[in-house]
Amino acid sequence: MGRIGNIINKKGKQDAKRAKIFTKYGRLIAVAAREGGGNPEYNAALKTAIDKAKGMNMPNDNIDRAIKKGTGEGGSDNYENVVYEGYGPGGVAVIVEALTDNKNRTAGNIRYYFDKNGGNLGTSGCVGFMFDRKGQIFVSNEANEEELMDAALEAGAEDFVSDEEGFEIITTPEDFMTVKEALASKGYEFIAADIKMIPQTTTKLEGEELLKQMNKMIDAMEDDDDVQEIYHNWEE
Repeated sequence: MGRIGNIINKKGKQDAKRAKIFTKYGRLIAVAAREGGGNPEYNAALKTAIDKAKGMNMPNDNIDRAIKKGTGEGGSDNYENVVYEGYGPGGVAVIVEALTDNKNRTAGNIRYYFDKNGGNLGTSGCVGFMFDRKGQIFVSNEANEEELMDAALEAGAEDFVSDEEGFEIITTPEDFMTVKEALASKGYEFIAADIKMIPQTTTKLEGEELLKQMNKMIDAMEDDDDVQEIYHNWEE
């Protein structure tokens, strides 16, 4: 299964955990608003967070409350970004991005998820060099490939990849919003669009036990309210 199939499957899993997803996106929106202001037209991080939340059908009232919380109108929480790096079962490289108001609690939980499932939490930078931060936009295969590729590259995309499930457009982080908005203005709809850590190489897990441990570890991390994103180089 390609990246697009994995994105679709992940979205299906997230739909089943919608209440938790709303909590995570509310926190993400609040922090983006706190750091860059409450107007998404002048705050790219906030605009991206709102788009992600709307993609999961988060109600506008929830989004507005989160923005007000971030700008101090609705109370405030002292959340901060923390990144954890380590190795999962079979040596899979894993990066976990969290938003937390208690780093000791979150670090303890992340260490536990690694340890319980045959992995180990490493030091900062231990696997980060294996990934590149890129903008990643997925469009379904209903689009015309040639027209989409031309539009993407004209808008400043770095790369364009097609497979049987759809199209993947890669950008630099700096050009992500420009490319995304250019494609949206032409009527393209996205399966997903975000700035991600993309692995340079992948690791294949052999054996049912390692696969079971990896899935359990990811599920546990996704269930943690502090965890925002999990990146890995597991070849699923």
